[in-house]
Amino acid sequence: MKFKGGIVIKKDRIRLNEEIRVAEIRLIGPDGEQVGLMKPADAIKIAEENDLDLVEIAPNATPPVCRIMDYGKFRFQQSKKDKISKKKQHVIHVKEIRFRPTIDTHDVAFKVKQARKFIEQGNHLRIRILFRGRQIVHPELGQAVMTRVTKELEDIAKMENAPVFEHRSIIASFIPK
Repeated sequence: MKFKGGIVIKKDRIRLNEEIRVAEIRLIGPDGEQVGLMKPADAIKIAEENDLDLVEIAPNATPPVCRIMDYGKFRFQQSKKDKISKKKQHVIHVKEIRFRPTIDTHDVAFKVKQARKFIEQGNHLRIRILFRGRQIVHPELGQAVMTRVTKELEDIAKMENAPVFEHRSIIASFIPK
């Protein structure tokens, strides 16, 4: 962002009409044909005759490339394209289920059932086994729970990365097959 004569000019902003301040530009006409090299003042006169705007489309070229177009219509079409591309995007959610190393078998079955539901919906899944207090000295209990969960989910999910011991927990990620 630059301050120029009290006007704030953003670098990523498209310059229009009188904002284009170079000695010479390459002009593209309203129909897409190349007009040639000329001064911006002459190009602005041509644009005004056609009730259109002079828009700088390639400011880094030498000389800068400008086009005569209806800028309002151009912005409207760009916003429509952006909305359509956002609709087509698929957001991946990562769901997390937490276990304790001393969890009972029925509770494991219940949480695995929930994990299956998340994977069938197409979500990624993170299994976290949390250790509290002195449970940390028995990591084999947590590993046993993790292997049981992995075996029960192996038909619908693939383990994305191997279980990792991080701080006071064991973490593994699963993705749908």
